[in-house]
Formats: sequence, structure tokens, C-alpha cells
Amino acid sequence: MLYTLPFIAAIAGWLINTVAVQILLRQLPKRREQLATELGTLAGKQFSFALIRQKLTDPEKIKNIIPVVEEHLDGFLRERLPKAMPVLSMFIGDSTVNQIKSHLVTELDALFPKMIGQYLDNVENDMNLEKIVSDKIRHTTDEQMSNAVQKFLGKELKAFKLLGAISGAVIGIICLIIAMIAA
Repeated sequence: MLYTLPFIAAIAGWLINTVAVQILLRQLPKRREQLATELGTLAGKQFSFALIRQKLTDPEKIKNIIPVVEEHLDGFLRERLPKAMPVLSMFIGDSTVNQIKSHLVTELDALFPKMIGQYLDNVENDMNLEKIVSDKIRHTTDEQMSNAVQKFLGKELKAFKLLGAISGAVIGIICLIIAMIAA
């Protein structure tokens, strides 16, 4: 019976840590409001709208959309405009279409950064990332929160339970050695 002490202590250590994990997971929904506020604040501090603005207004990125604009303008000038204004199509040939398209593309190339900048100004003024993140966390279900934590900390939680079993076994072995010496 004395030799089962390390196994019993290992099981006890594992059970204690398993209960501790369950208590921790049950506390999360109770502290959802505080968690939501803290994570919202963290996201608000870490989020850089300036970086997004820089990436979205990068001239190289804008140049990459110019072929799409040219294709759309070509279709408009060659197909849709003549249908909408048949008289105009009698005066506009390929050369004129190409010139108009070239000038429009040049203007749009200069206009896109301004348009995107204005749009981002509006978005930045209306967007409160801290509030968005906080609200999302506040509206998660207990099950969603528990699943997210277990997914995020799954390996660590298993390691914590295993550590309980190992420390219990070590304590059990120490107790067994002490009992054998005392006997």
C-alpha cells in the first residue's frame, strides 16, 4: 500500500491543477467586462491608423489599379458612352478615345491618393477600435470565450495539469522515501 503513494499523489496533483484550470475558465465570463475593457484599450493603443493610411495611399499600390481603371474607361468610352450619346460617337474616333482615356487616367492617378486620403479621414473619425474590440468581447458567449482560451492556451493548460501530476509524483516519492527511512 505504501508503494502506491507516488501514484496517488500524482493523481491528486493532476486533479488539483485540473480543478484550478476549471476555476480559471469559469472566472473569465464573470470578468468579461474588465477583460473587454483591457483588450479594447490594448487594441486601441497598438493600432496604427497612420500605418494603414501609408499602405493604402502608397503610390505603387495605386499604380497597380490603373490598368483596371484604363480597362473600365476604355469600355465606357467605346461602348457605353456611344449608346448613351449616339451623336457624340460620330465625332469621336479611336484617336480621340485614346487621348481622352490617357488624360482621364492621368487625372485619376493624381486624384486617387486624395480620394483615398479623404475616405480614410472619414473612416478614422468614425472608427473607435477600442470600442469595437470591447463590444465584440462583451457580446461573446461563455462557451465562445472558454473555447477561445482553450484554443489559445490549450498546450499550456495541458502542461500545467501534467506539471501537477509530476509534482505530485515527486512529492509522493519523497514521502515514500521518508516513510521507508522512518520504518
